[in-house]
Amino acid sequence: MALSGLQIYKLLPASSKDADVKTHGNCKECGFPTCLAFAMKLAAKQVELSLCPYVEEESKNQLEASAAPPIRLVTVKGTEHEMKAGNELVLFRHEKTFYNPAGLFVRVKDNQSDAAEVAKAVNDYLVDYVGMELTLDGIAVEDVGGDFGATVAAVKEQCGFPLILLTEDPAKAEAGLKAAEGTTPLLWAATSDNWEAMAKLAAEYKVPLTVRSDDGIGALADLADQVKGAGVEDIVLDPGARDYSGSLAASTQLRRLALKQNERRVGYPLIAFAGDDPILAGQHIAKYAGYVVIDRFSPATVYPLIVMRANLFTDPQKPIQVLPGVYEINKPSPGDPLMVTTNFSITYFAVANEVESSGLPGWLLVADAEGMSVLTAWAAGKFDAERIAKSVNTTGIAEKIDHKRLILPGHVAVLMGELEEELPGWDINVGPREAVDLPNYLKTQWG
Repeated sequence: MALSGLQIYKLLPASSKDADVKTHGNCKECGFPTCLAFAMKLAAKQVELSLCPYVEEESKNQLEASAAPPIRLVTVKGTEHEMKAGNELVLFRHEKTFYNPAGLFVRVKDNQSDAAEVAKAVNDYLVDYVGMELTLDGIAVEDVGGDFGATVAAVKEQCGFPLILLTEDPAKAEAGLKAAEGTTPLLWAATSDNWEAMAKLAAEYKVPLTVRSDDGIGALADLADQVKGAGVEDIVLDPGARDYSGSLAASTQLRRLALKQNERRVGYPLIAFAGDDPILAGQHIAKYAGYVVIDRFSPATVYPLIVMRANLFTDPQKPIQVLPGVYEINKPSPGDPLMVTTNFSITYFAVANEVESSGLPGWLLVADAEGMSVLTAWAAGKFDAERIAKSVNTTGIAEKIDHKRLILPGHVAVLMGELEEELPGWDINVGPREAVDLPNYLKTQWG
């Protein structure tokens, strides 16, 4: 059970009965003025216990158990990439944030002739979305009676992302683990019938193991306890439900038990199977799978899923930003227009996309406004004449163009006079308020 700040305080040096330890109480070496302040930060999981060098060993064991994340962090690795699941602290992203995006895995079967080709397509799939590179996360190889080991080897050769080995046959599982040597796949699944053999393999090959039960959360928790007792710490839960309502109910209940009741027996990431249903896959991403397996790779299907996931797992308190600097649109020449905007990603792409789609060349100066939109940044004092002038002077844009004309967003026309003072000799023009009007403005007003 998680400890309160006062309970943690009683285990720190300031409250120790050992005189030698007690002398270190409120030493401030942790960076906080008192042990009580440090205890409150520990309770909120905002600092690490390692900051206190004087905590007693017995107290340390209690505190480490209390400070452990309610959902264990599980890592799977491919030859080139790794993927983490777990370590989540909240039910809803607005409470704090979600940390480890749900992994999207494409299923192939061990009798599928194009399994390696699908693996390569997954490996090569990349989407540039508001400055972020979005990808899938790996391949799930399913045992359906073919050559499981050979299929795993072929997939591993073509895909640097992690693997999930889908088999309940310990002999096939071992063949797959041998073929996946040098990586850390997720092994699925231990059941009430095979858990001892599967747990032995997971411990021997040092891989995470999924436990699956169709008999309810209680049976799933008992099975996870048995597997843990066999020496496997990295566990993933499969509650067995594959439909909308059943999977939603099970995943929500498991998440609540782990976070609200601190039920350690179910404090593990979840795996979910969406089949060929992208809507069900979206439900699993939102509620609350760590791994989502889909049956088919199709760019038209996976694109909305990875975009949804990116939006869901973006810290709601930190806007998505692009790097400040100068961006060239449609191969501009020195005489082409120079526009300025903020580094809020949506603002940047709205402007860039309108100009690019018009076919007109131009230079886009992106000022550092801490990821805020034009009006928001201006109101917050993050997009003013001084900052814009600093961007002009530090990016070297004056050396790339043969004029001194700058187009200011119409929403901040009030900055025109101040900017002329900050940039002597520059001609400050006021552009349109909306990005959609930029192409017409450039055609009629520039020249």
